[in-house]
Amino acid sequence: SQFSQYRNKHGAFAHVQAAEAVSVPVKSHLPSREEQILALQTTDEFDVLVIGGGATGCGCALDAVTRGLKTALVERDDFSSGTSSRSTKLIHGGVRYLQKAIMKLDLEQYRMVKEALEERANLLEIAPHLSAPLPIMLPVYKWWQLPYYWLGIKLYDMVAGSQCLKSSYVLSKSRALELFPMLRKDKLVAAIVYYDGQHNDARMNLAIALTAARYGAATANYAEVLRLLKRTDPAGGKERVCGVRCRDVLTGQEFDVKAKCVINATGPFTDSVRKMDDQEVPNICQPSAGVHIVMPGYYSPDHMGLLDPATSDGRVIFFLPWEKMTIAGTTDSPTDVTSHPIPTEEDINFILNEVRNYLSVDVEVRRGDVLAAWSGIRPLVTDPNSKDTQSISRNHVVTISDSGLVTIAGGKWTTYRAMAQDALDAAVQAHSLRAGSSRTISLQLEGAEDWSPTLYIRLVQDYGLESEVAQHLASTYGDKAYEVAKIAQVTGKRWPIVGKRLVSEFPYIEAEVVYGVREYARTAVDMISRRTRLAFLNVQAAEEALPRIVDIMGKELNWSEQKKKEELEAAKKFLYYEMGYKVKTDQLTDSSEISLLPSDIERYEKRFHMFDKDKKGFITILDVQRVLESIGVQIAENTLHEILNEVDLNKNGQVELNEFLQLMSAIQKGHVSGSRLAVLMKTAEENLRQRVLISVDRSGGGG
Repeated sequence: SQFSQYRNKHGAFAHVQAAEAVSVPVKSHLPSREEQILALQTTDEFDVLVIGGGATGCGCALDAVTRGLKTALVERDDFSSGTSSRSTKLIHGGVRYLQKAIMKLDLEQYRMVKEALEERANLLEIAPHLSAPLPIMLPVYKWWQLPYYWLGIKLYDMVAGSQCLKSSYVLSKSRALELFPMLRKDKLVAAIVYYDGQHNDARMNLAIALTAARYGAATANYAEVLRLLKRTDPAGGKERVCGVRCRDVLTGQEFDVKAKCVINATGPFTDSVRKMDDQEVPNICQPSAGVHIVMPGYYSPDHMGLLDPATSDGRVIFFLPWEKMTIAGTTDSPTDVTSHPIPTEEDINFILNEVRNYLSVDVEVRRGDVLAAWSGIRPLVTDPNSKDTQSISRNHVVTISDSGLVTIAGGKWTTYRAMAQDALDAAVQAHSLRAGSSRTISLQLEGAEDWSPTLYIRLVQDYGLESEVAQHLASTYGDKAYEVAKIAQVTGKRWPIVGKRLVSEFPYIEAEVVYGVREYARTAVDMISRRTRLAFLNVQAAEEALPRIVDIMGKELNWSEQKKKEELEAAKKFLYYEMGYKVKTDQLTDSSEISLLPSDIERYEKRFHMFDKDKKGFITILDVQRVLESIGVQIAENTLHEILNEVDLNKNGQVELNEFLQLMSAIQKGHVSGSRLAVLMKTAEENLRQRVLISVDRSGGGG
């Protein structure tokens, strides 16, 4: 592709140039969080203090520290805990923004797309382990749309110029269906494929933060800004911002951090920090909520996404493979600013209906196949009087208040580096800081330096890791994967030799929890959502992994039994509300309607009574164990507890006939999938009939 030629020609040289341009030495040892907090407390005065640990805030810290400025960053939650971990996972210029730019002859939108495409190429270059080009298919269902969409996509390629990842192309109907077999066949006339980038957003954000820390920035998560510090300027008599009053959220300790310049990079919370500076300042941020859902990987091909350019209400929906799952989203609706956005059933069903419109009728799109769902708040910059969030550009603005507070707001994930550069250029000028120009173009991020596409083979050969686990470690940690492999536990099996998985169907291993603590993870939520991405991929699997994660973190961080219990509950609450577990469990409640045919009811009653021999009207763990023993299947008692608890709606320790019928009805409607009890009972029934041993897996329909 053009991009690989461009990369081969310019890549290595650019990396060397970028590294040589930075005069600050790189630390081989990553400072601990305690060392970082101490640096914040004991440094007399920083040149730059950044508030906010999202992509833009961490980008500002990296830009500042590589210019030779004494830099600090504070984040009240975890790095990437807000919008930066809840994106569509695309690194893109924005096809729809280019469309708006052309239709409205909007030069500002055009410049934004061009800048984003330049940043896309840079981001793929500086973190190749975390990002890759992704082909995206745009299905065409009317002949007249083909030249219209083709021209738009070709213009997108042209704007990218030499940094075009690969030229777009047209596919015939048959070829499109060959590449995307689950696509709706009727009325399809052709398809267009174009290329954008995809990345692991939370890990990318963390890589930026860790790179800044290695260059010497004092970066601390769980450090909340309570208020801005001000002093009177002796020259002009004006009040100037000179630092912040901070609180270590984990210990409750308060301290001052002094700085010549304070940068507000708090995304949706931009206005709350601006109001710390001046209560009368008008809002510049109008937040918009975007919901995404995750479905099993079989809903999309492994290496091709889908773009729905015109949904029923005019939004754009992406349908993308990610981490061997499928992401669908996003919605776009005005919202209130909150630290804990919650996905709604209405938004989930909107996305599912749009997906149904594009997929073949042979593919049953089931509500029960939504494995996780989340809502992210986009910090759109707007006129406070505007009501339509979709007409707002995601371009960024840099403002400097009378007291010297620098605010960077708006923009998008892809342009974080350019936003940081603009913010620092403005800060250097406004505060007369002694610094040169930005050094971050082509500057490689944590894990990129010695990464190669074949690094995972070395991990398999040198450490005895499973191939899937090795690939995951290489694509998550880059050249730091060796450090994770070194602390991986011996399994005691013939193969794999090392690497105990946290859950069977995902390649995350226990050693990552130990390493995650070194990467500043301090809560179980940090671990399941941002160091690993389990919470974003499957909420049930994340819940299953939690007790072991809490145990390992407890050892590393010296947690008491009470603290471990609190962490477990906090993480379960996070999964329940913020990651869609609540809306998933709401699909099966004790008030769920039973809509089954009489013949189905009779069939399911017979199945139930095979377990309920005494005609009690309910089944217990003992009943299930008795039947399983008769067919030679053994399942641990605690696992059986979990299996029954999924269906025990009134939580009385037993499953009544009515609860079982509610479950089977929900499965038939597609509201519930992957019920272990349903699969287990169906398997047992077939075994008792045929006396053939069939293994039970956690997934499956169980009809």
